[in-house]
Amino acid sequence: MLHYQILVDRLLRDIRRFIPIFANIQFGASALDLCCGTGEQVLEFGRNGITATGIDINSNILKIALKNKAKSNLENVSFQQADATNLPFRDCHFDCVSISFGLHDKARISRKKIVSEMTRVVKENGTLILVDFQVTLPANISGLIARSIEFLIDGDHYRNFKDYLRSGGLENLIKTQNLREGERVVLKNRLVTAMRMAKS
Repeated sequence: MLHYQILVDRLLRDIRRFIPIFANIQFGASALDLCCGTGEQVLEFGRNGITATGIDINSNILKIALKNKAKSNLENVSFQQADATNLPFRDCHFDCVSISFGLHDKARISRKKIVSEMTRVVKENGTLILVDFQVTLPANISGLIARSIEFLIDGDHYRNFKDYLRSGGLENLIKTQNLREGERVVLKNRLVTAMRMAKS
């Protein structure tokens, strides 16, 4: 799983840089990144002058995130261990809440809980950013590589990935929440969808 995280970081470097711009939030705003992994998205928020917090349930991957923070010399970022389905933050706390590639590997009920928690902790006029695989996956080399990588990961991850595709991905997921879509872009040779949302 660690190798998967590091591979994803390399493949998504340009998307990490794009997200703070896409989120369209002000310098000094607060952001929360769920399922933050090695912390690369959190650090990119920090480089853009955003006070950013990353959470992940995996303590081992958070150790890497903390090492990456130490190398970055950023004082406006932090990490903590937490469950994305039950966030330890008060309602309407953050200007922006994001998740990148942290939904497709979760069970359907967990995906819904995560987006519900994102909606709870973002401010009334705040922004939600959801980034994950486009559904349906493109019939090109990018789609083939994505399927192959997901297949090679053990157990529940691949089963949940297949269910994510069957259930309509982000498109269907946001319909279960009280959200209003602001903008959508398709990236990485039609492999990735990024959505900017707001509370309805």
